[in-house]
Amino acid sequence: MPESKSANVVRAIAVVGPTGAGKTALIQALASAASGGPGIAPAAVGQSTETQFTAIDFMGDHYALIDAPGAVDFLADADFALPAVDLAIVVADPDPDKAVLVQPFLKALEELQIPRAIFINKIDAARGRIRDLLEALQPVSTAPLVARQIPIWESDKITGFVDLALERAYQYEQGKPSKIIDIPKDLAARETEARFHMLEQLADYDDELMEKLLSDVAPDRDTVFADLVKETRDSLIAPVFFGSTANGNGVRRLLKALRHDTPEPKYAAARLGLSGSGAYVAKISHAGQAGKLAFARVFGAALNDSDQLTLSDGSSQRPGALFSVAGSQTKKVSRVPEGDIAAIGKLDPVAAGDLLGASGLQKLKLSFKKRFPVYQLSITTKDRKDDVRLSGALQKLVDEDAGLNVVHDQTTHEILLQGQGEPHLRSVLDRLKGRFNVEVATAPPSTPYKESLRKNVEVRGRHKKQTGGHGQFGDCVIQVKPLPRGEGFQFVDKITGGAIPRQWIPAVEAGVKDAMVKGAIGFPVVDVAVTLIDGSFHAVDSSEHSFQQAGRIGMQEAIEQCGSVLLEPVEKLSIYTPSSGTPKINSAVSAHNGQILGFEPREGWQGWDRVDVYLPHSERQNFIIELRSLTQGLATFEAEYDHMVEVTGRRADDVAKKAQASA
Repeated sequence: MPESKSANVVRAIAVVGPTGAGKTALIQALASAASGGPGIAPAAVGQSTETQFTAIDFMGDHYALIDAPGAVDFLADADFALPAVDLAIVVADPDPDKAVLVQPFLKALEELQIPRAIFINKIDAARGRIRDLLEALQPVSTAPLVARQIPIWESDKITGFVDLALERAYQYEQGKPSKIIDIPKDLAARETEARFHMLEQLADYDDELMEKLLSDVAPDRDTVFADLVKETRDSLIAPVFFGSTANGNGVRRLLKALRHDTPEPKYAAARLGLSGSGAYVAKISHAGQAGKLAFARVFGAALNDSDQLTLSDGSSQRPGALFSVAGSQTKKVSRVPEGDIAAIGKLDPVAAGDLLGASGLQKLKLSFKKRFPVYQLSITTKDRKDDVRLSGALQKLVDEDAGLNVVHDQTTHEILLQGQGEPHLRSVLDRLKGRFNVEVATAPPSTPYKESLRKNVEVRGRHKKQTGGHGQFGDCVIQVKPLPRGEGFQFVDKITGGAIPRQWIPAVEAGVKDAMVKGAIGFPVVDVAVTLIDGSFHAVDSSEHSFQQAGRIGMQEAIEQCGSVLLEPVEKLSIYTPSSGTPKINSAVSAHNGQILGFEPREGWQGWDRVDVYLPHSERQNFIIELRSLTQGLATFEAEYDHMVEVTGRRADDVAKKAQASA
């Protein structure tokens, strides 16, 4: 028998899937069906760019629903919300060629060990056998896909389905509950075959059921449902349903399955490492006059507005207020039932991913790897008076957006807005202007070029100034030579006989470094060795400042005499792509002056490759746009600085001209 459901415990369900599959439409159809409506979504539903929370009631049970964005640029917004749910519904298109689009969602759920079911939407538009679609979907899922239904076809149109667990046939009624009918005679053999296959899949994890099948003993219905519930809960299988949110087909059947099959909140709490009562923060929002809101799921017991919460830093705080959540609407409440998602006000130290305790919880934090930022922009305020407001606004945006970074680049002196793609950063800029009234100018980030020297040289740096009274005098002789790439800077002191007093030798080094900040082309000088071999001083006029000036003058002279080499940073990229896109990506890398290092199957991702390449930093800015256009929006990458390489020819001339014009 399935385990009994606890009374007054809310289940949390995420709806995920690629753009265009119909996630938001499914949520709206579920809400319609749950309230006794036709179970049909509105004709036009926009693309989600932020995680939305809503709720429905069905047959006396309450459900918190999370609508996760589907576009690759906005996936990170749901990263912290997903670990809190009891079950995720992955919405898929009926076209087998689009099966690969759901793979990133399934992999994310698998890594988090979240139970999942698949809802194939737009079944009314299906053009082919469901078994062909399942065969296309199975390779993208680690867990076996267990079909809970088979379709009833009339001509080339699906008019209903057979529920394999209940062994009942249903005929779709537009905008109404499906009508129970006899299993069509021409489908009886197919139904028997499909049901036995479903039972075989369940028996892989139930020895008793396997014995019954081997002995030709038909299992009772309670055994079948108990196995479906348990194996779904343990992420051993992924049940598959189908329907159409445009017509309300299959929506009520899905609702009833969710009512019976969704695990209890205690299993999600265990995955999070939460024992006893507490809450998990799924998202942060800075909501105007309401201030900072922490959207959190309550575990273990109901949360009251008078409870003291132990924060992740060990401090204790009482909620400023509790709010129920329904889309963009919030309503103040005094109590949040176990399992529900609520907005908690005025918990300023709290971040997404924090575990909060209602009774002395120890410090806990979800271990989470942030997505690599694949696109970035340099930003400056259009009005310098907005600089302070910009800083505060960016801090709030990063607080509520898991895919966003802000970096103050110390080399180029730019503020870099880093995110998951061009549409993502465009939406961030819209929020910056609309919510915080801060307008910024944007530009591609500067490439942190550097330069080195071509040859060895020995020069004298002399600083002499007479100002009346004590003058200034510093004199040094230095040998300068280029070093191999990546060796950095070396300073060697070979002064003998007290030619320069020891206390002023560090000043010479400081002056040399000062001159290296900007070389002949206009970029920092690197990979150079400087040896101090001689010099002289004046007993009265010499000083630390004088020898720093001497070192700077000497190094400037050396840079002029040696001639400069322009260097650009090269990054190592690990590109993750469906294997079908690998040849196209190899061509794209070559077109961007990159170098293919090799490729191999992506670990744990069937049908995917990891391509390792070298790519100049200057070529990376729009590279992600090209990668995604070549791979149905699926490819992504991680990058890290690897080495500097010399730039020659016209490219070097162009960079030098731009640097001189900028100066």
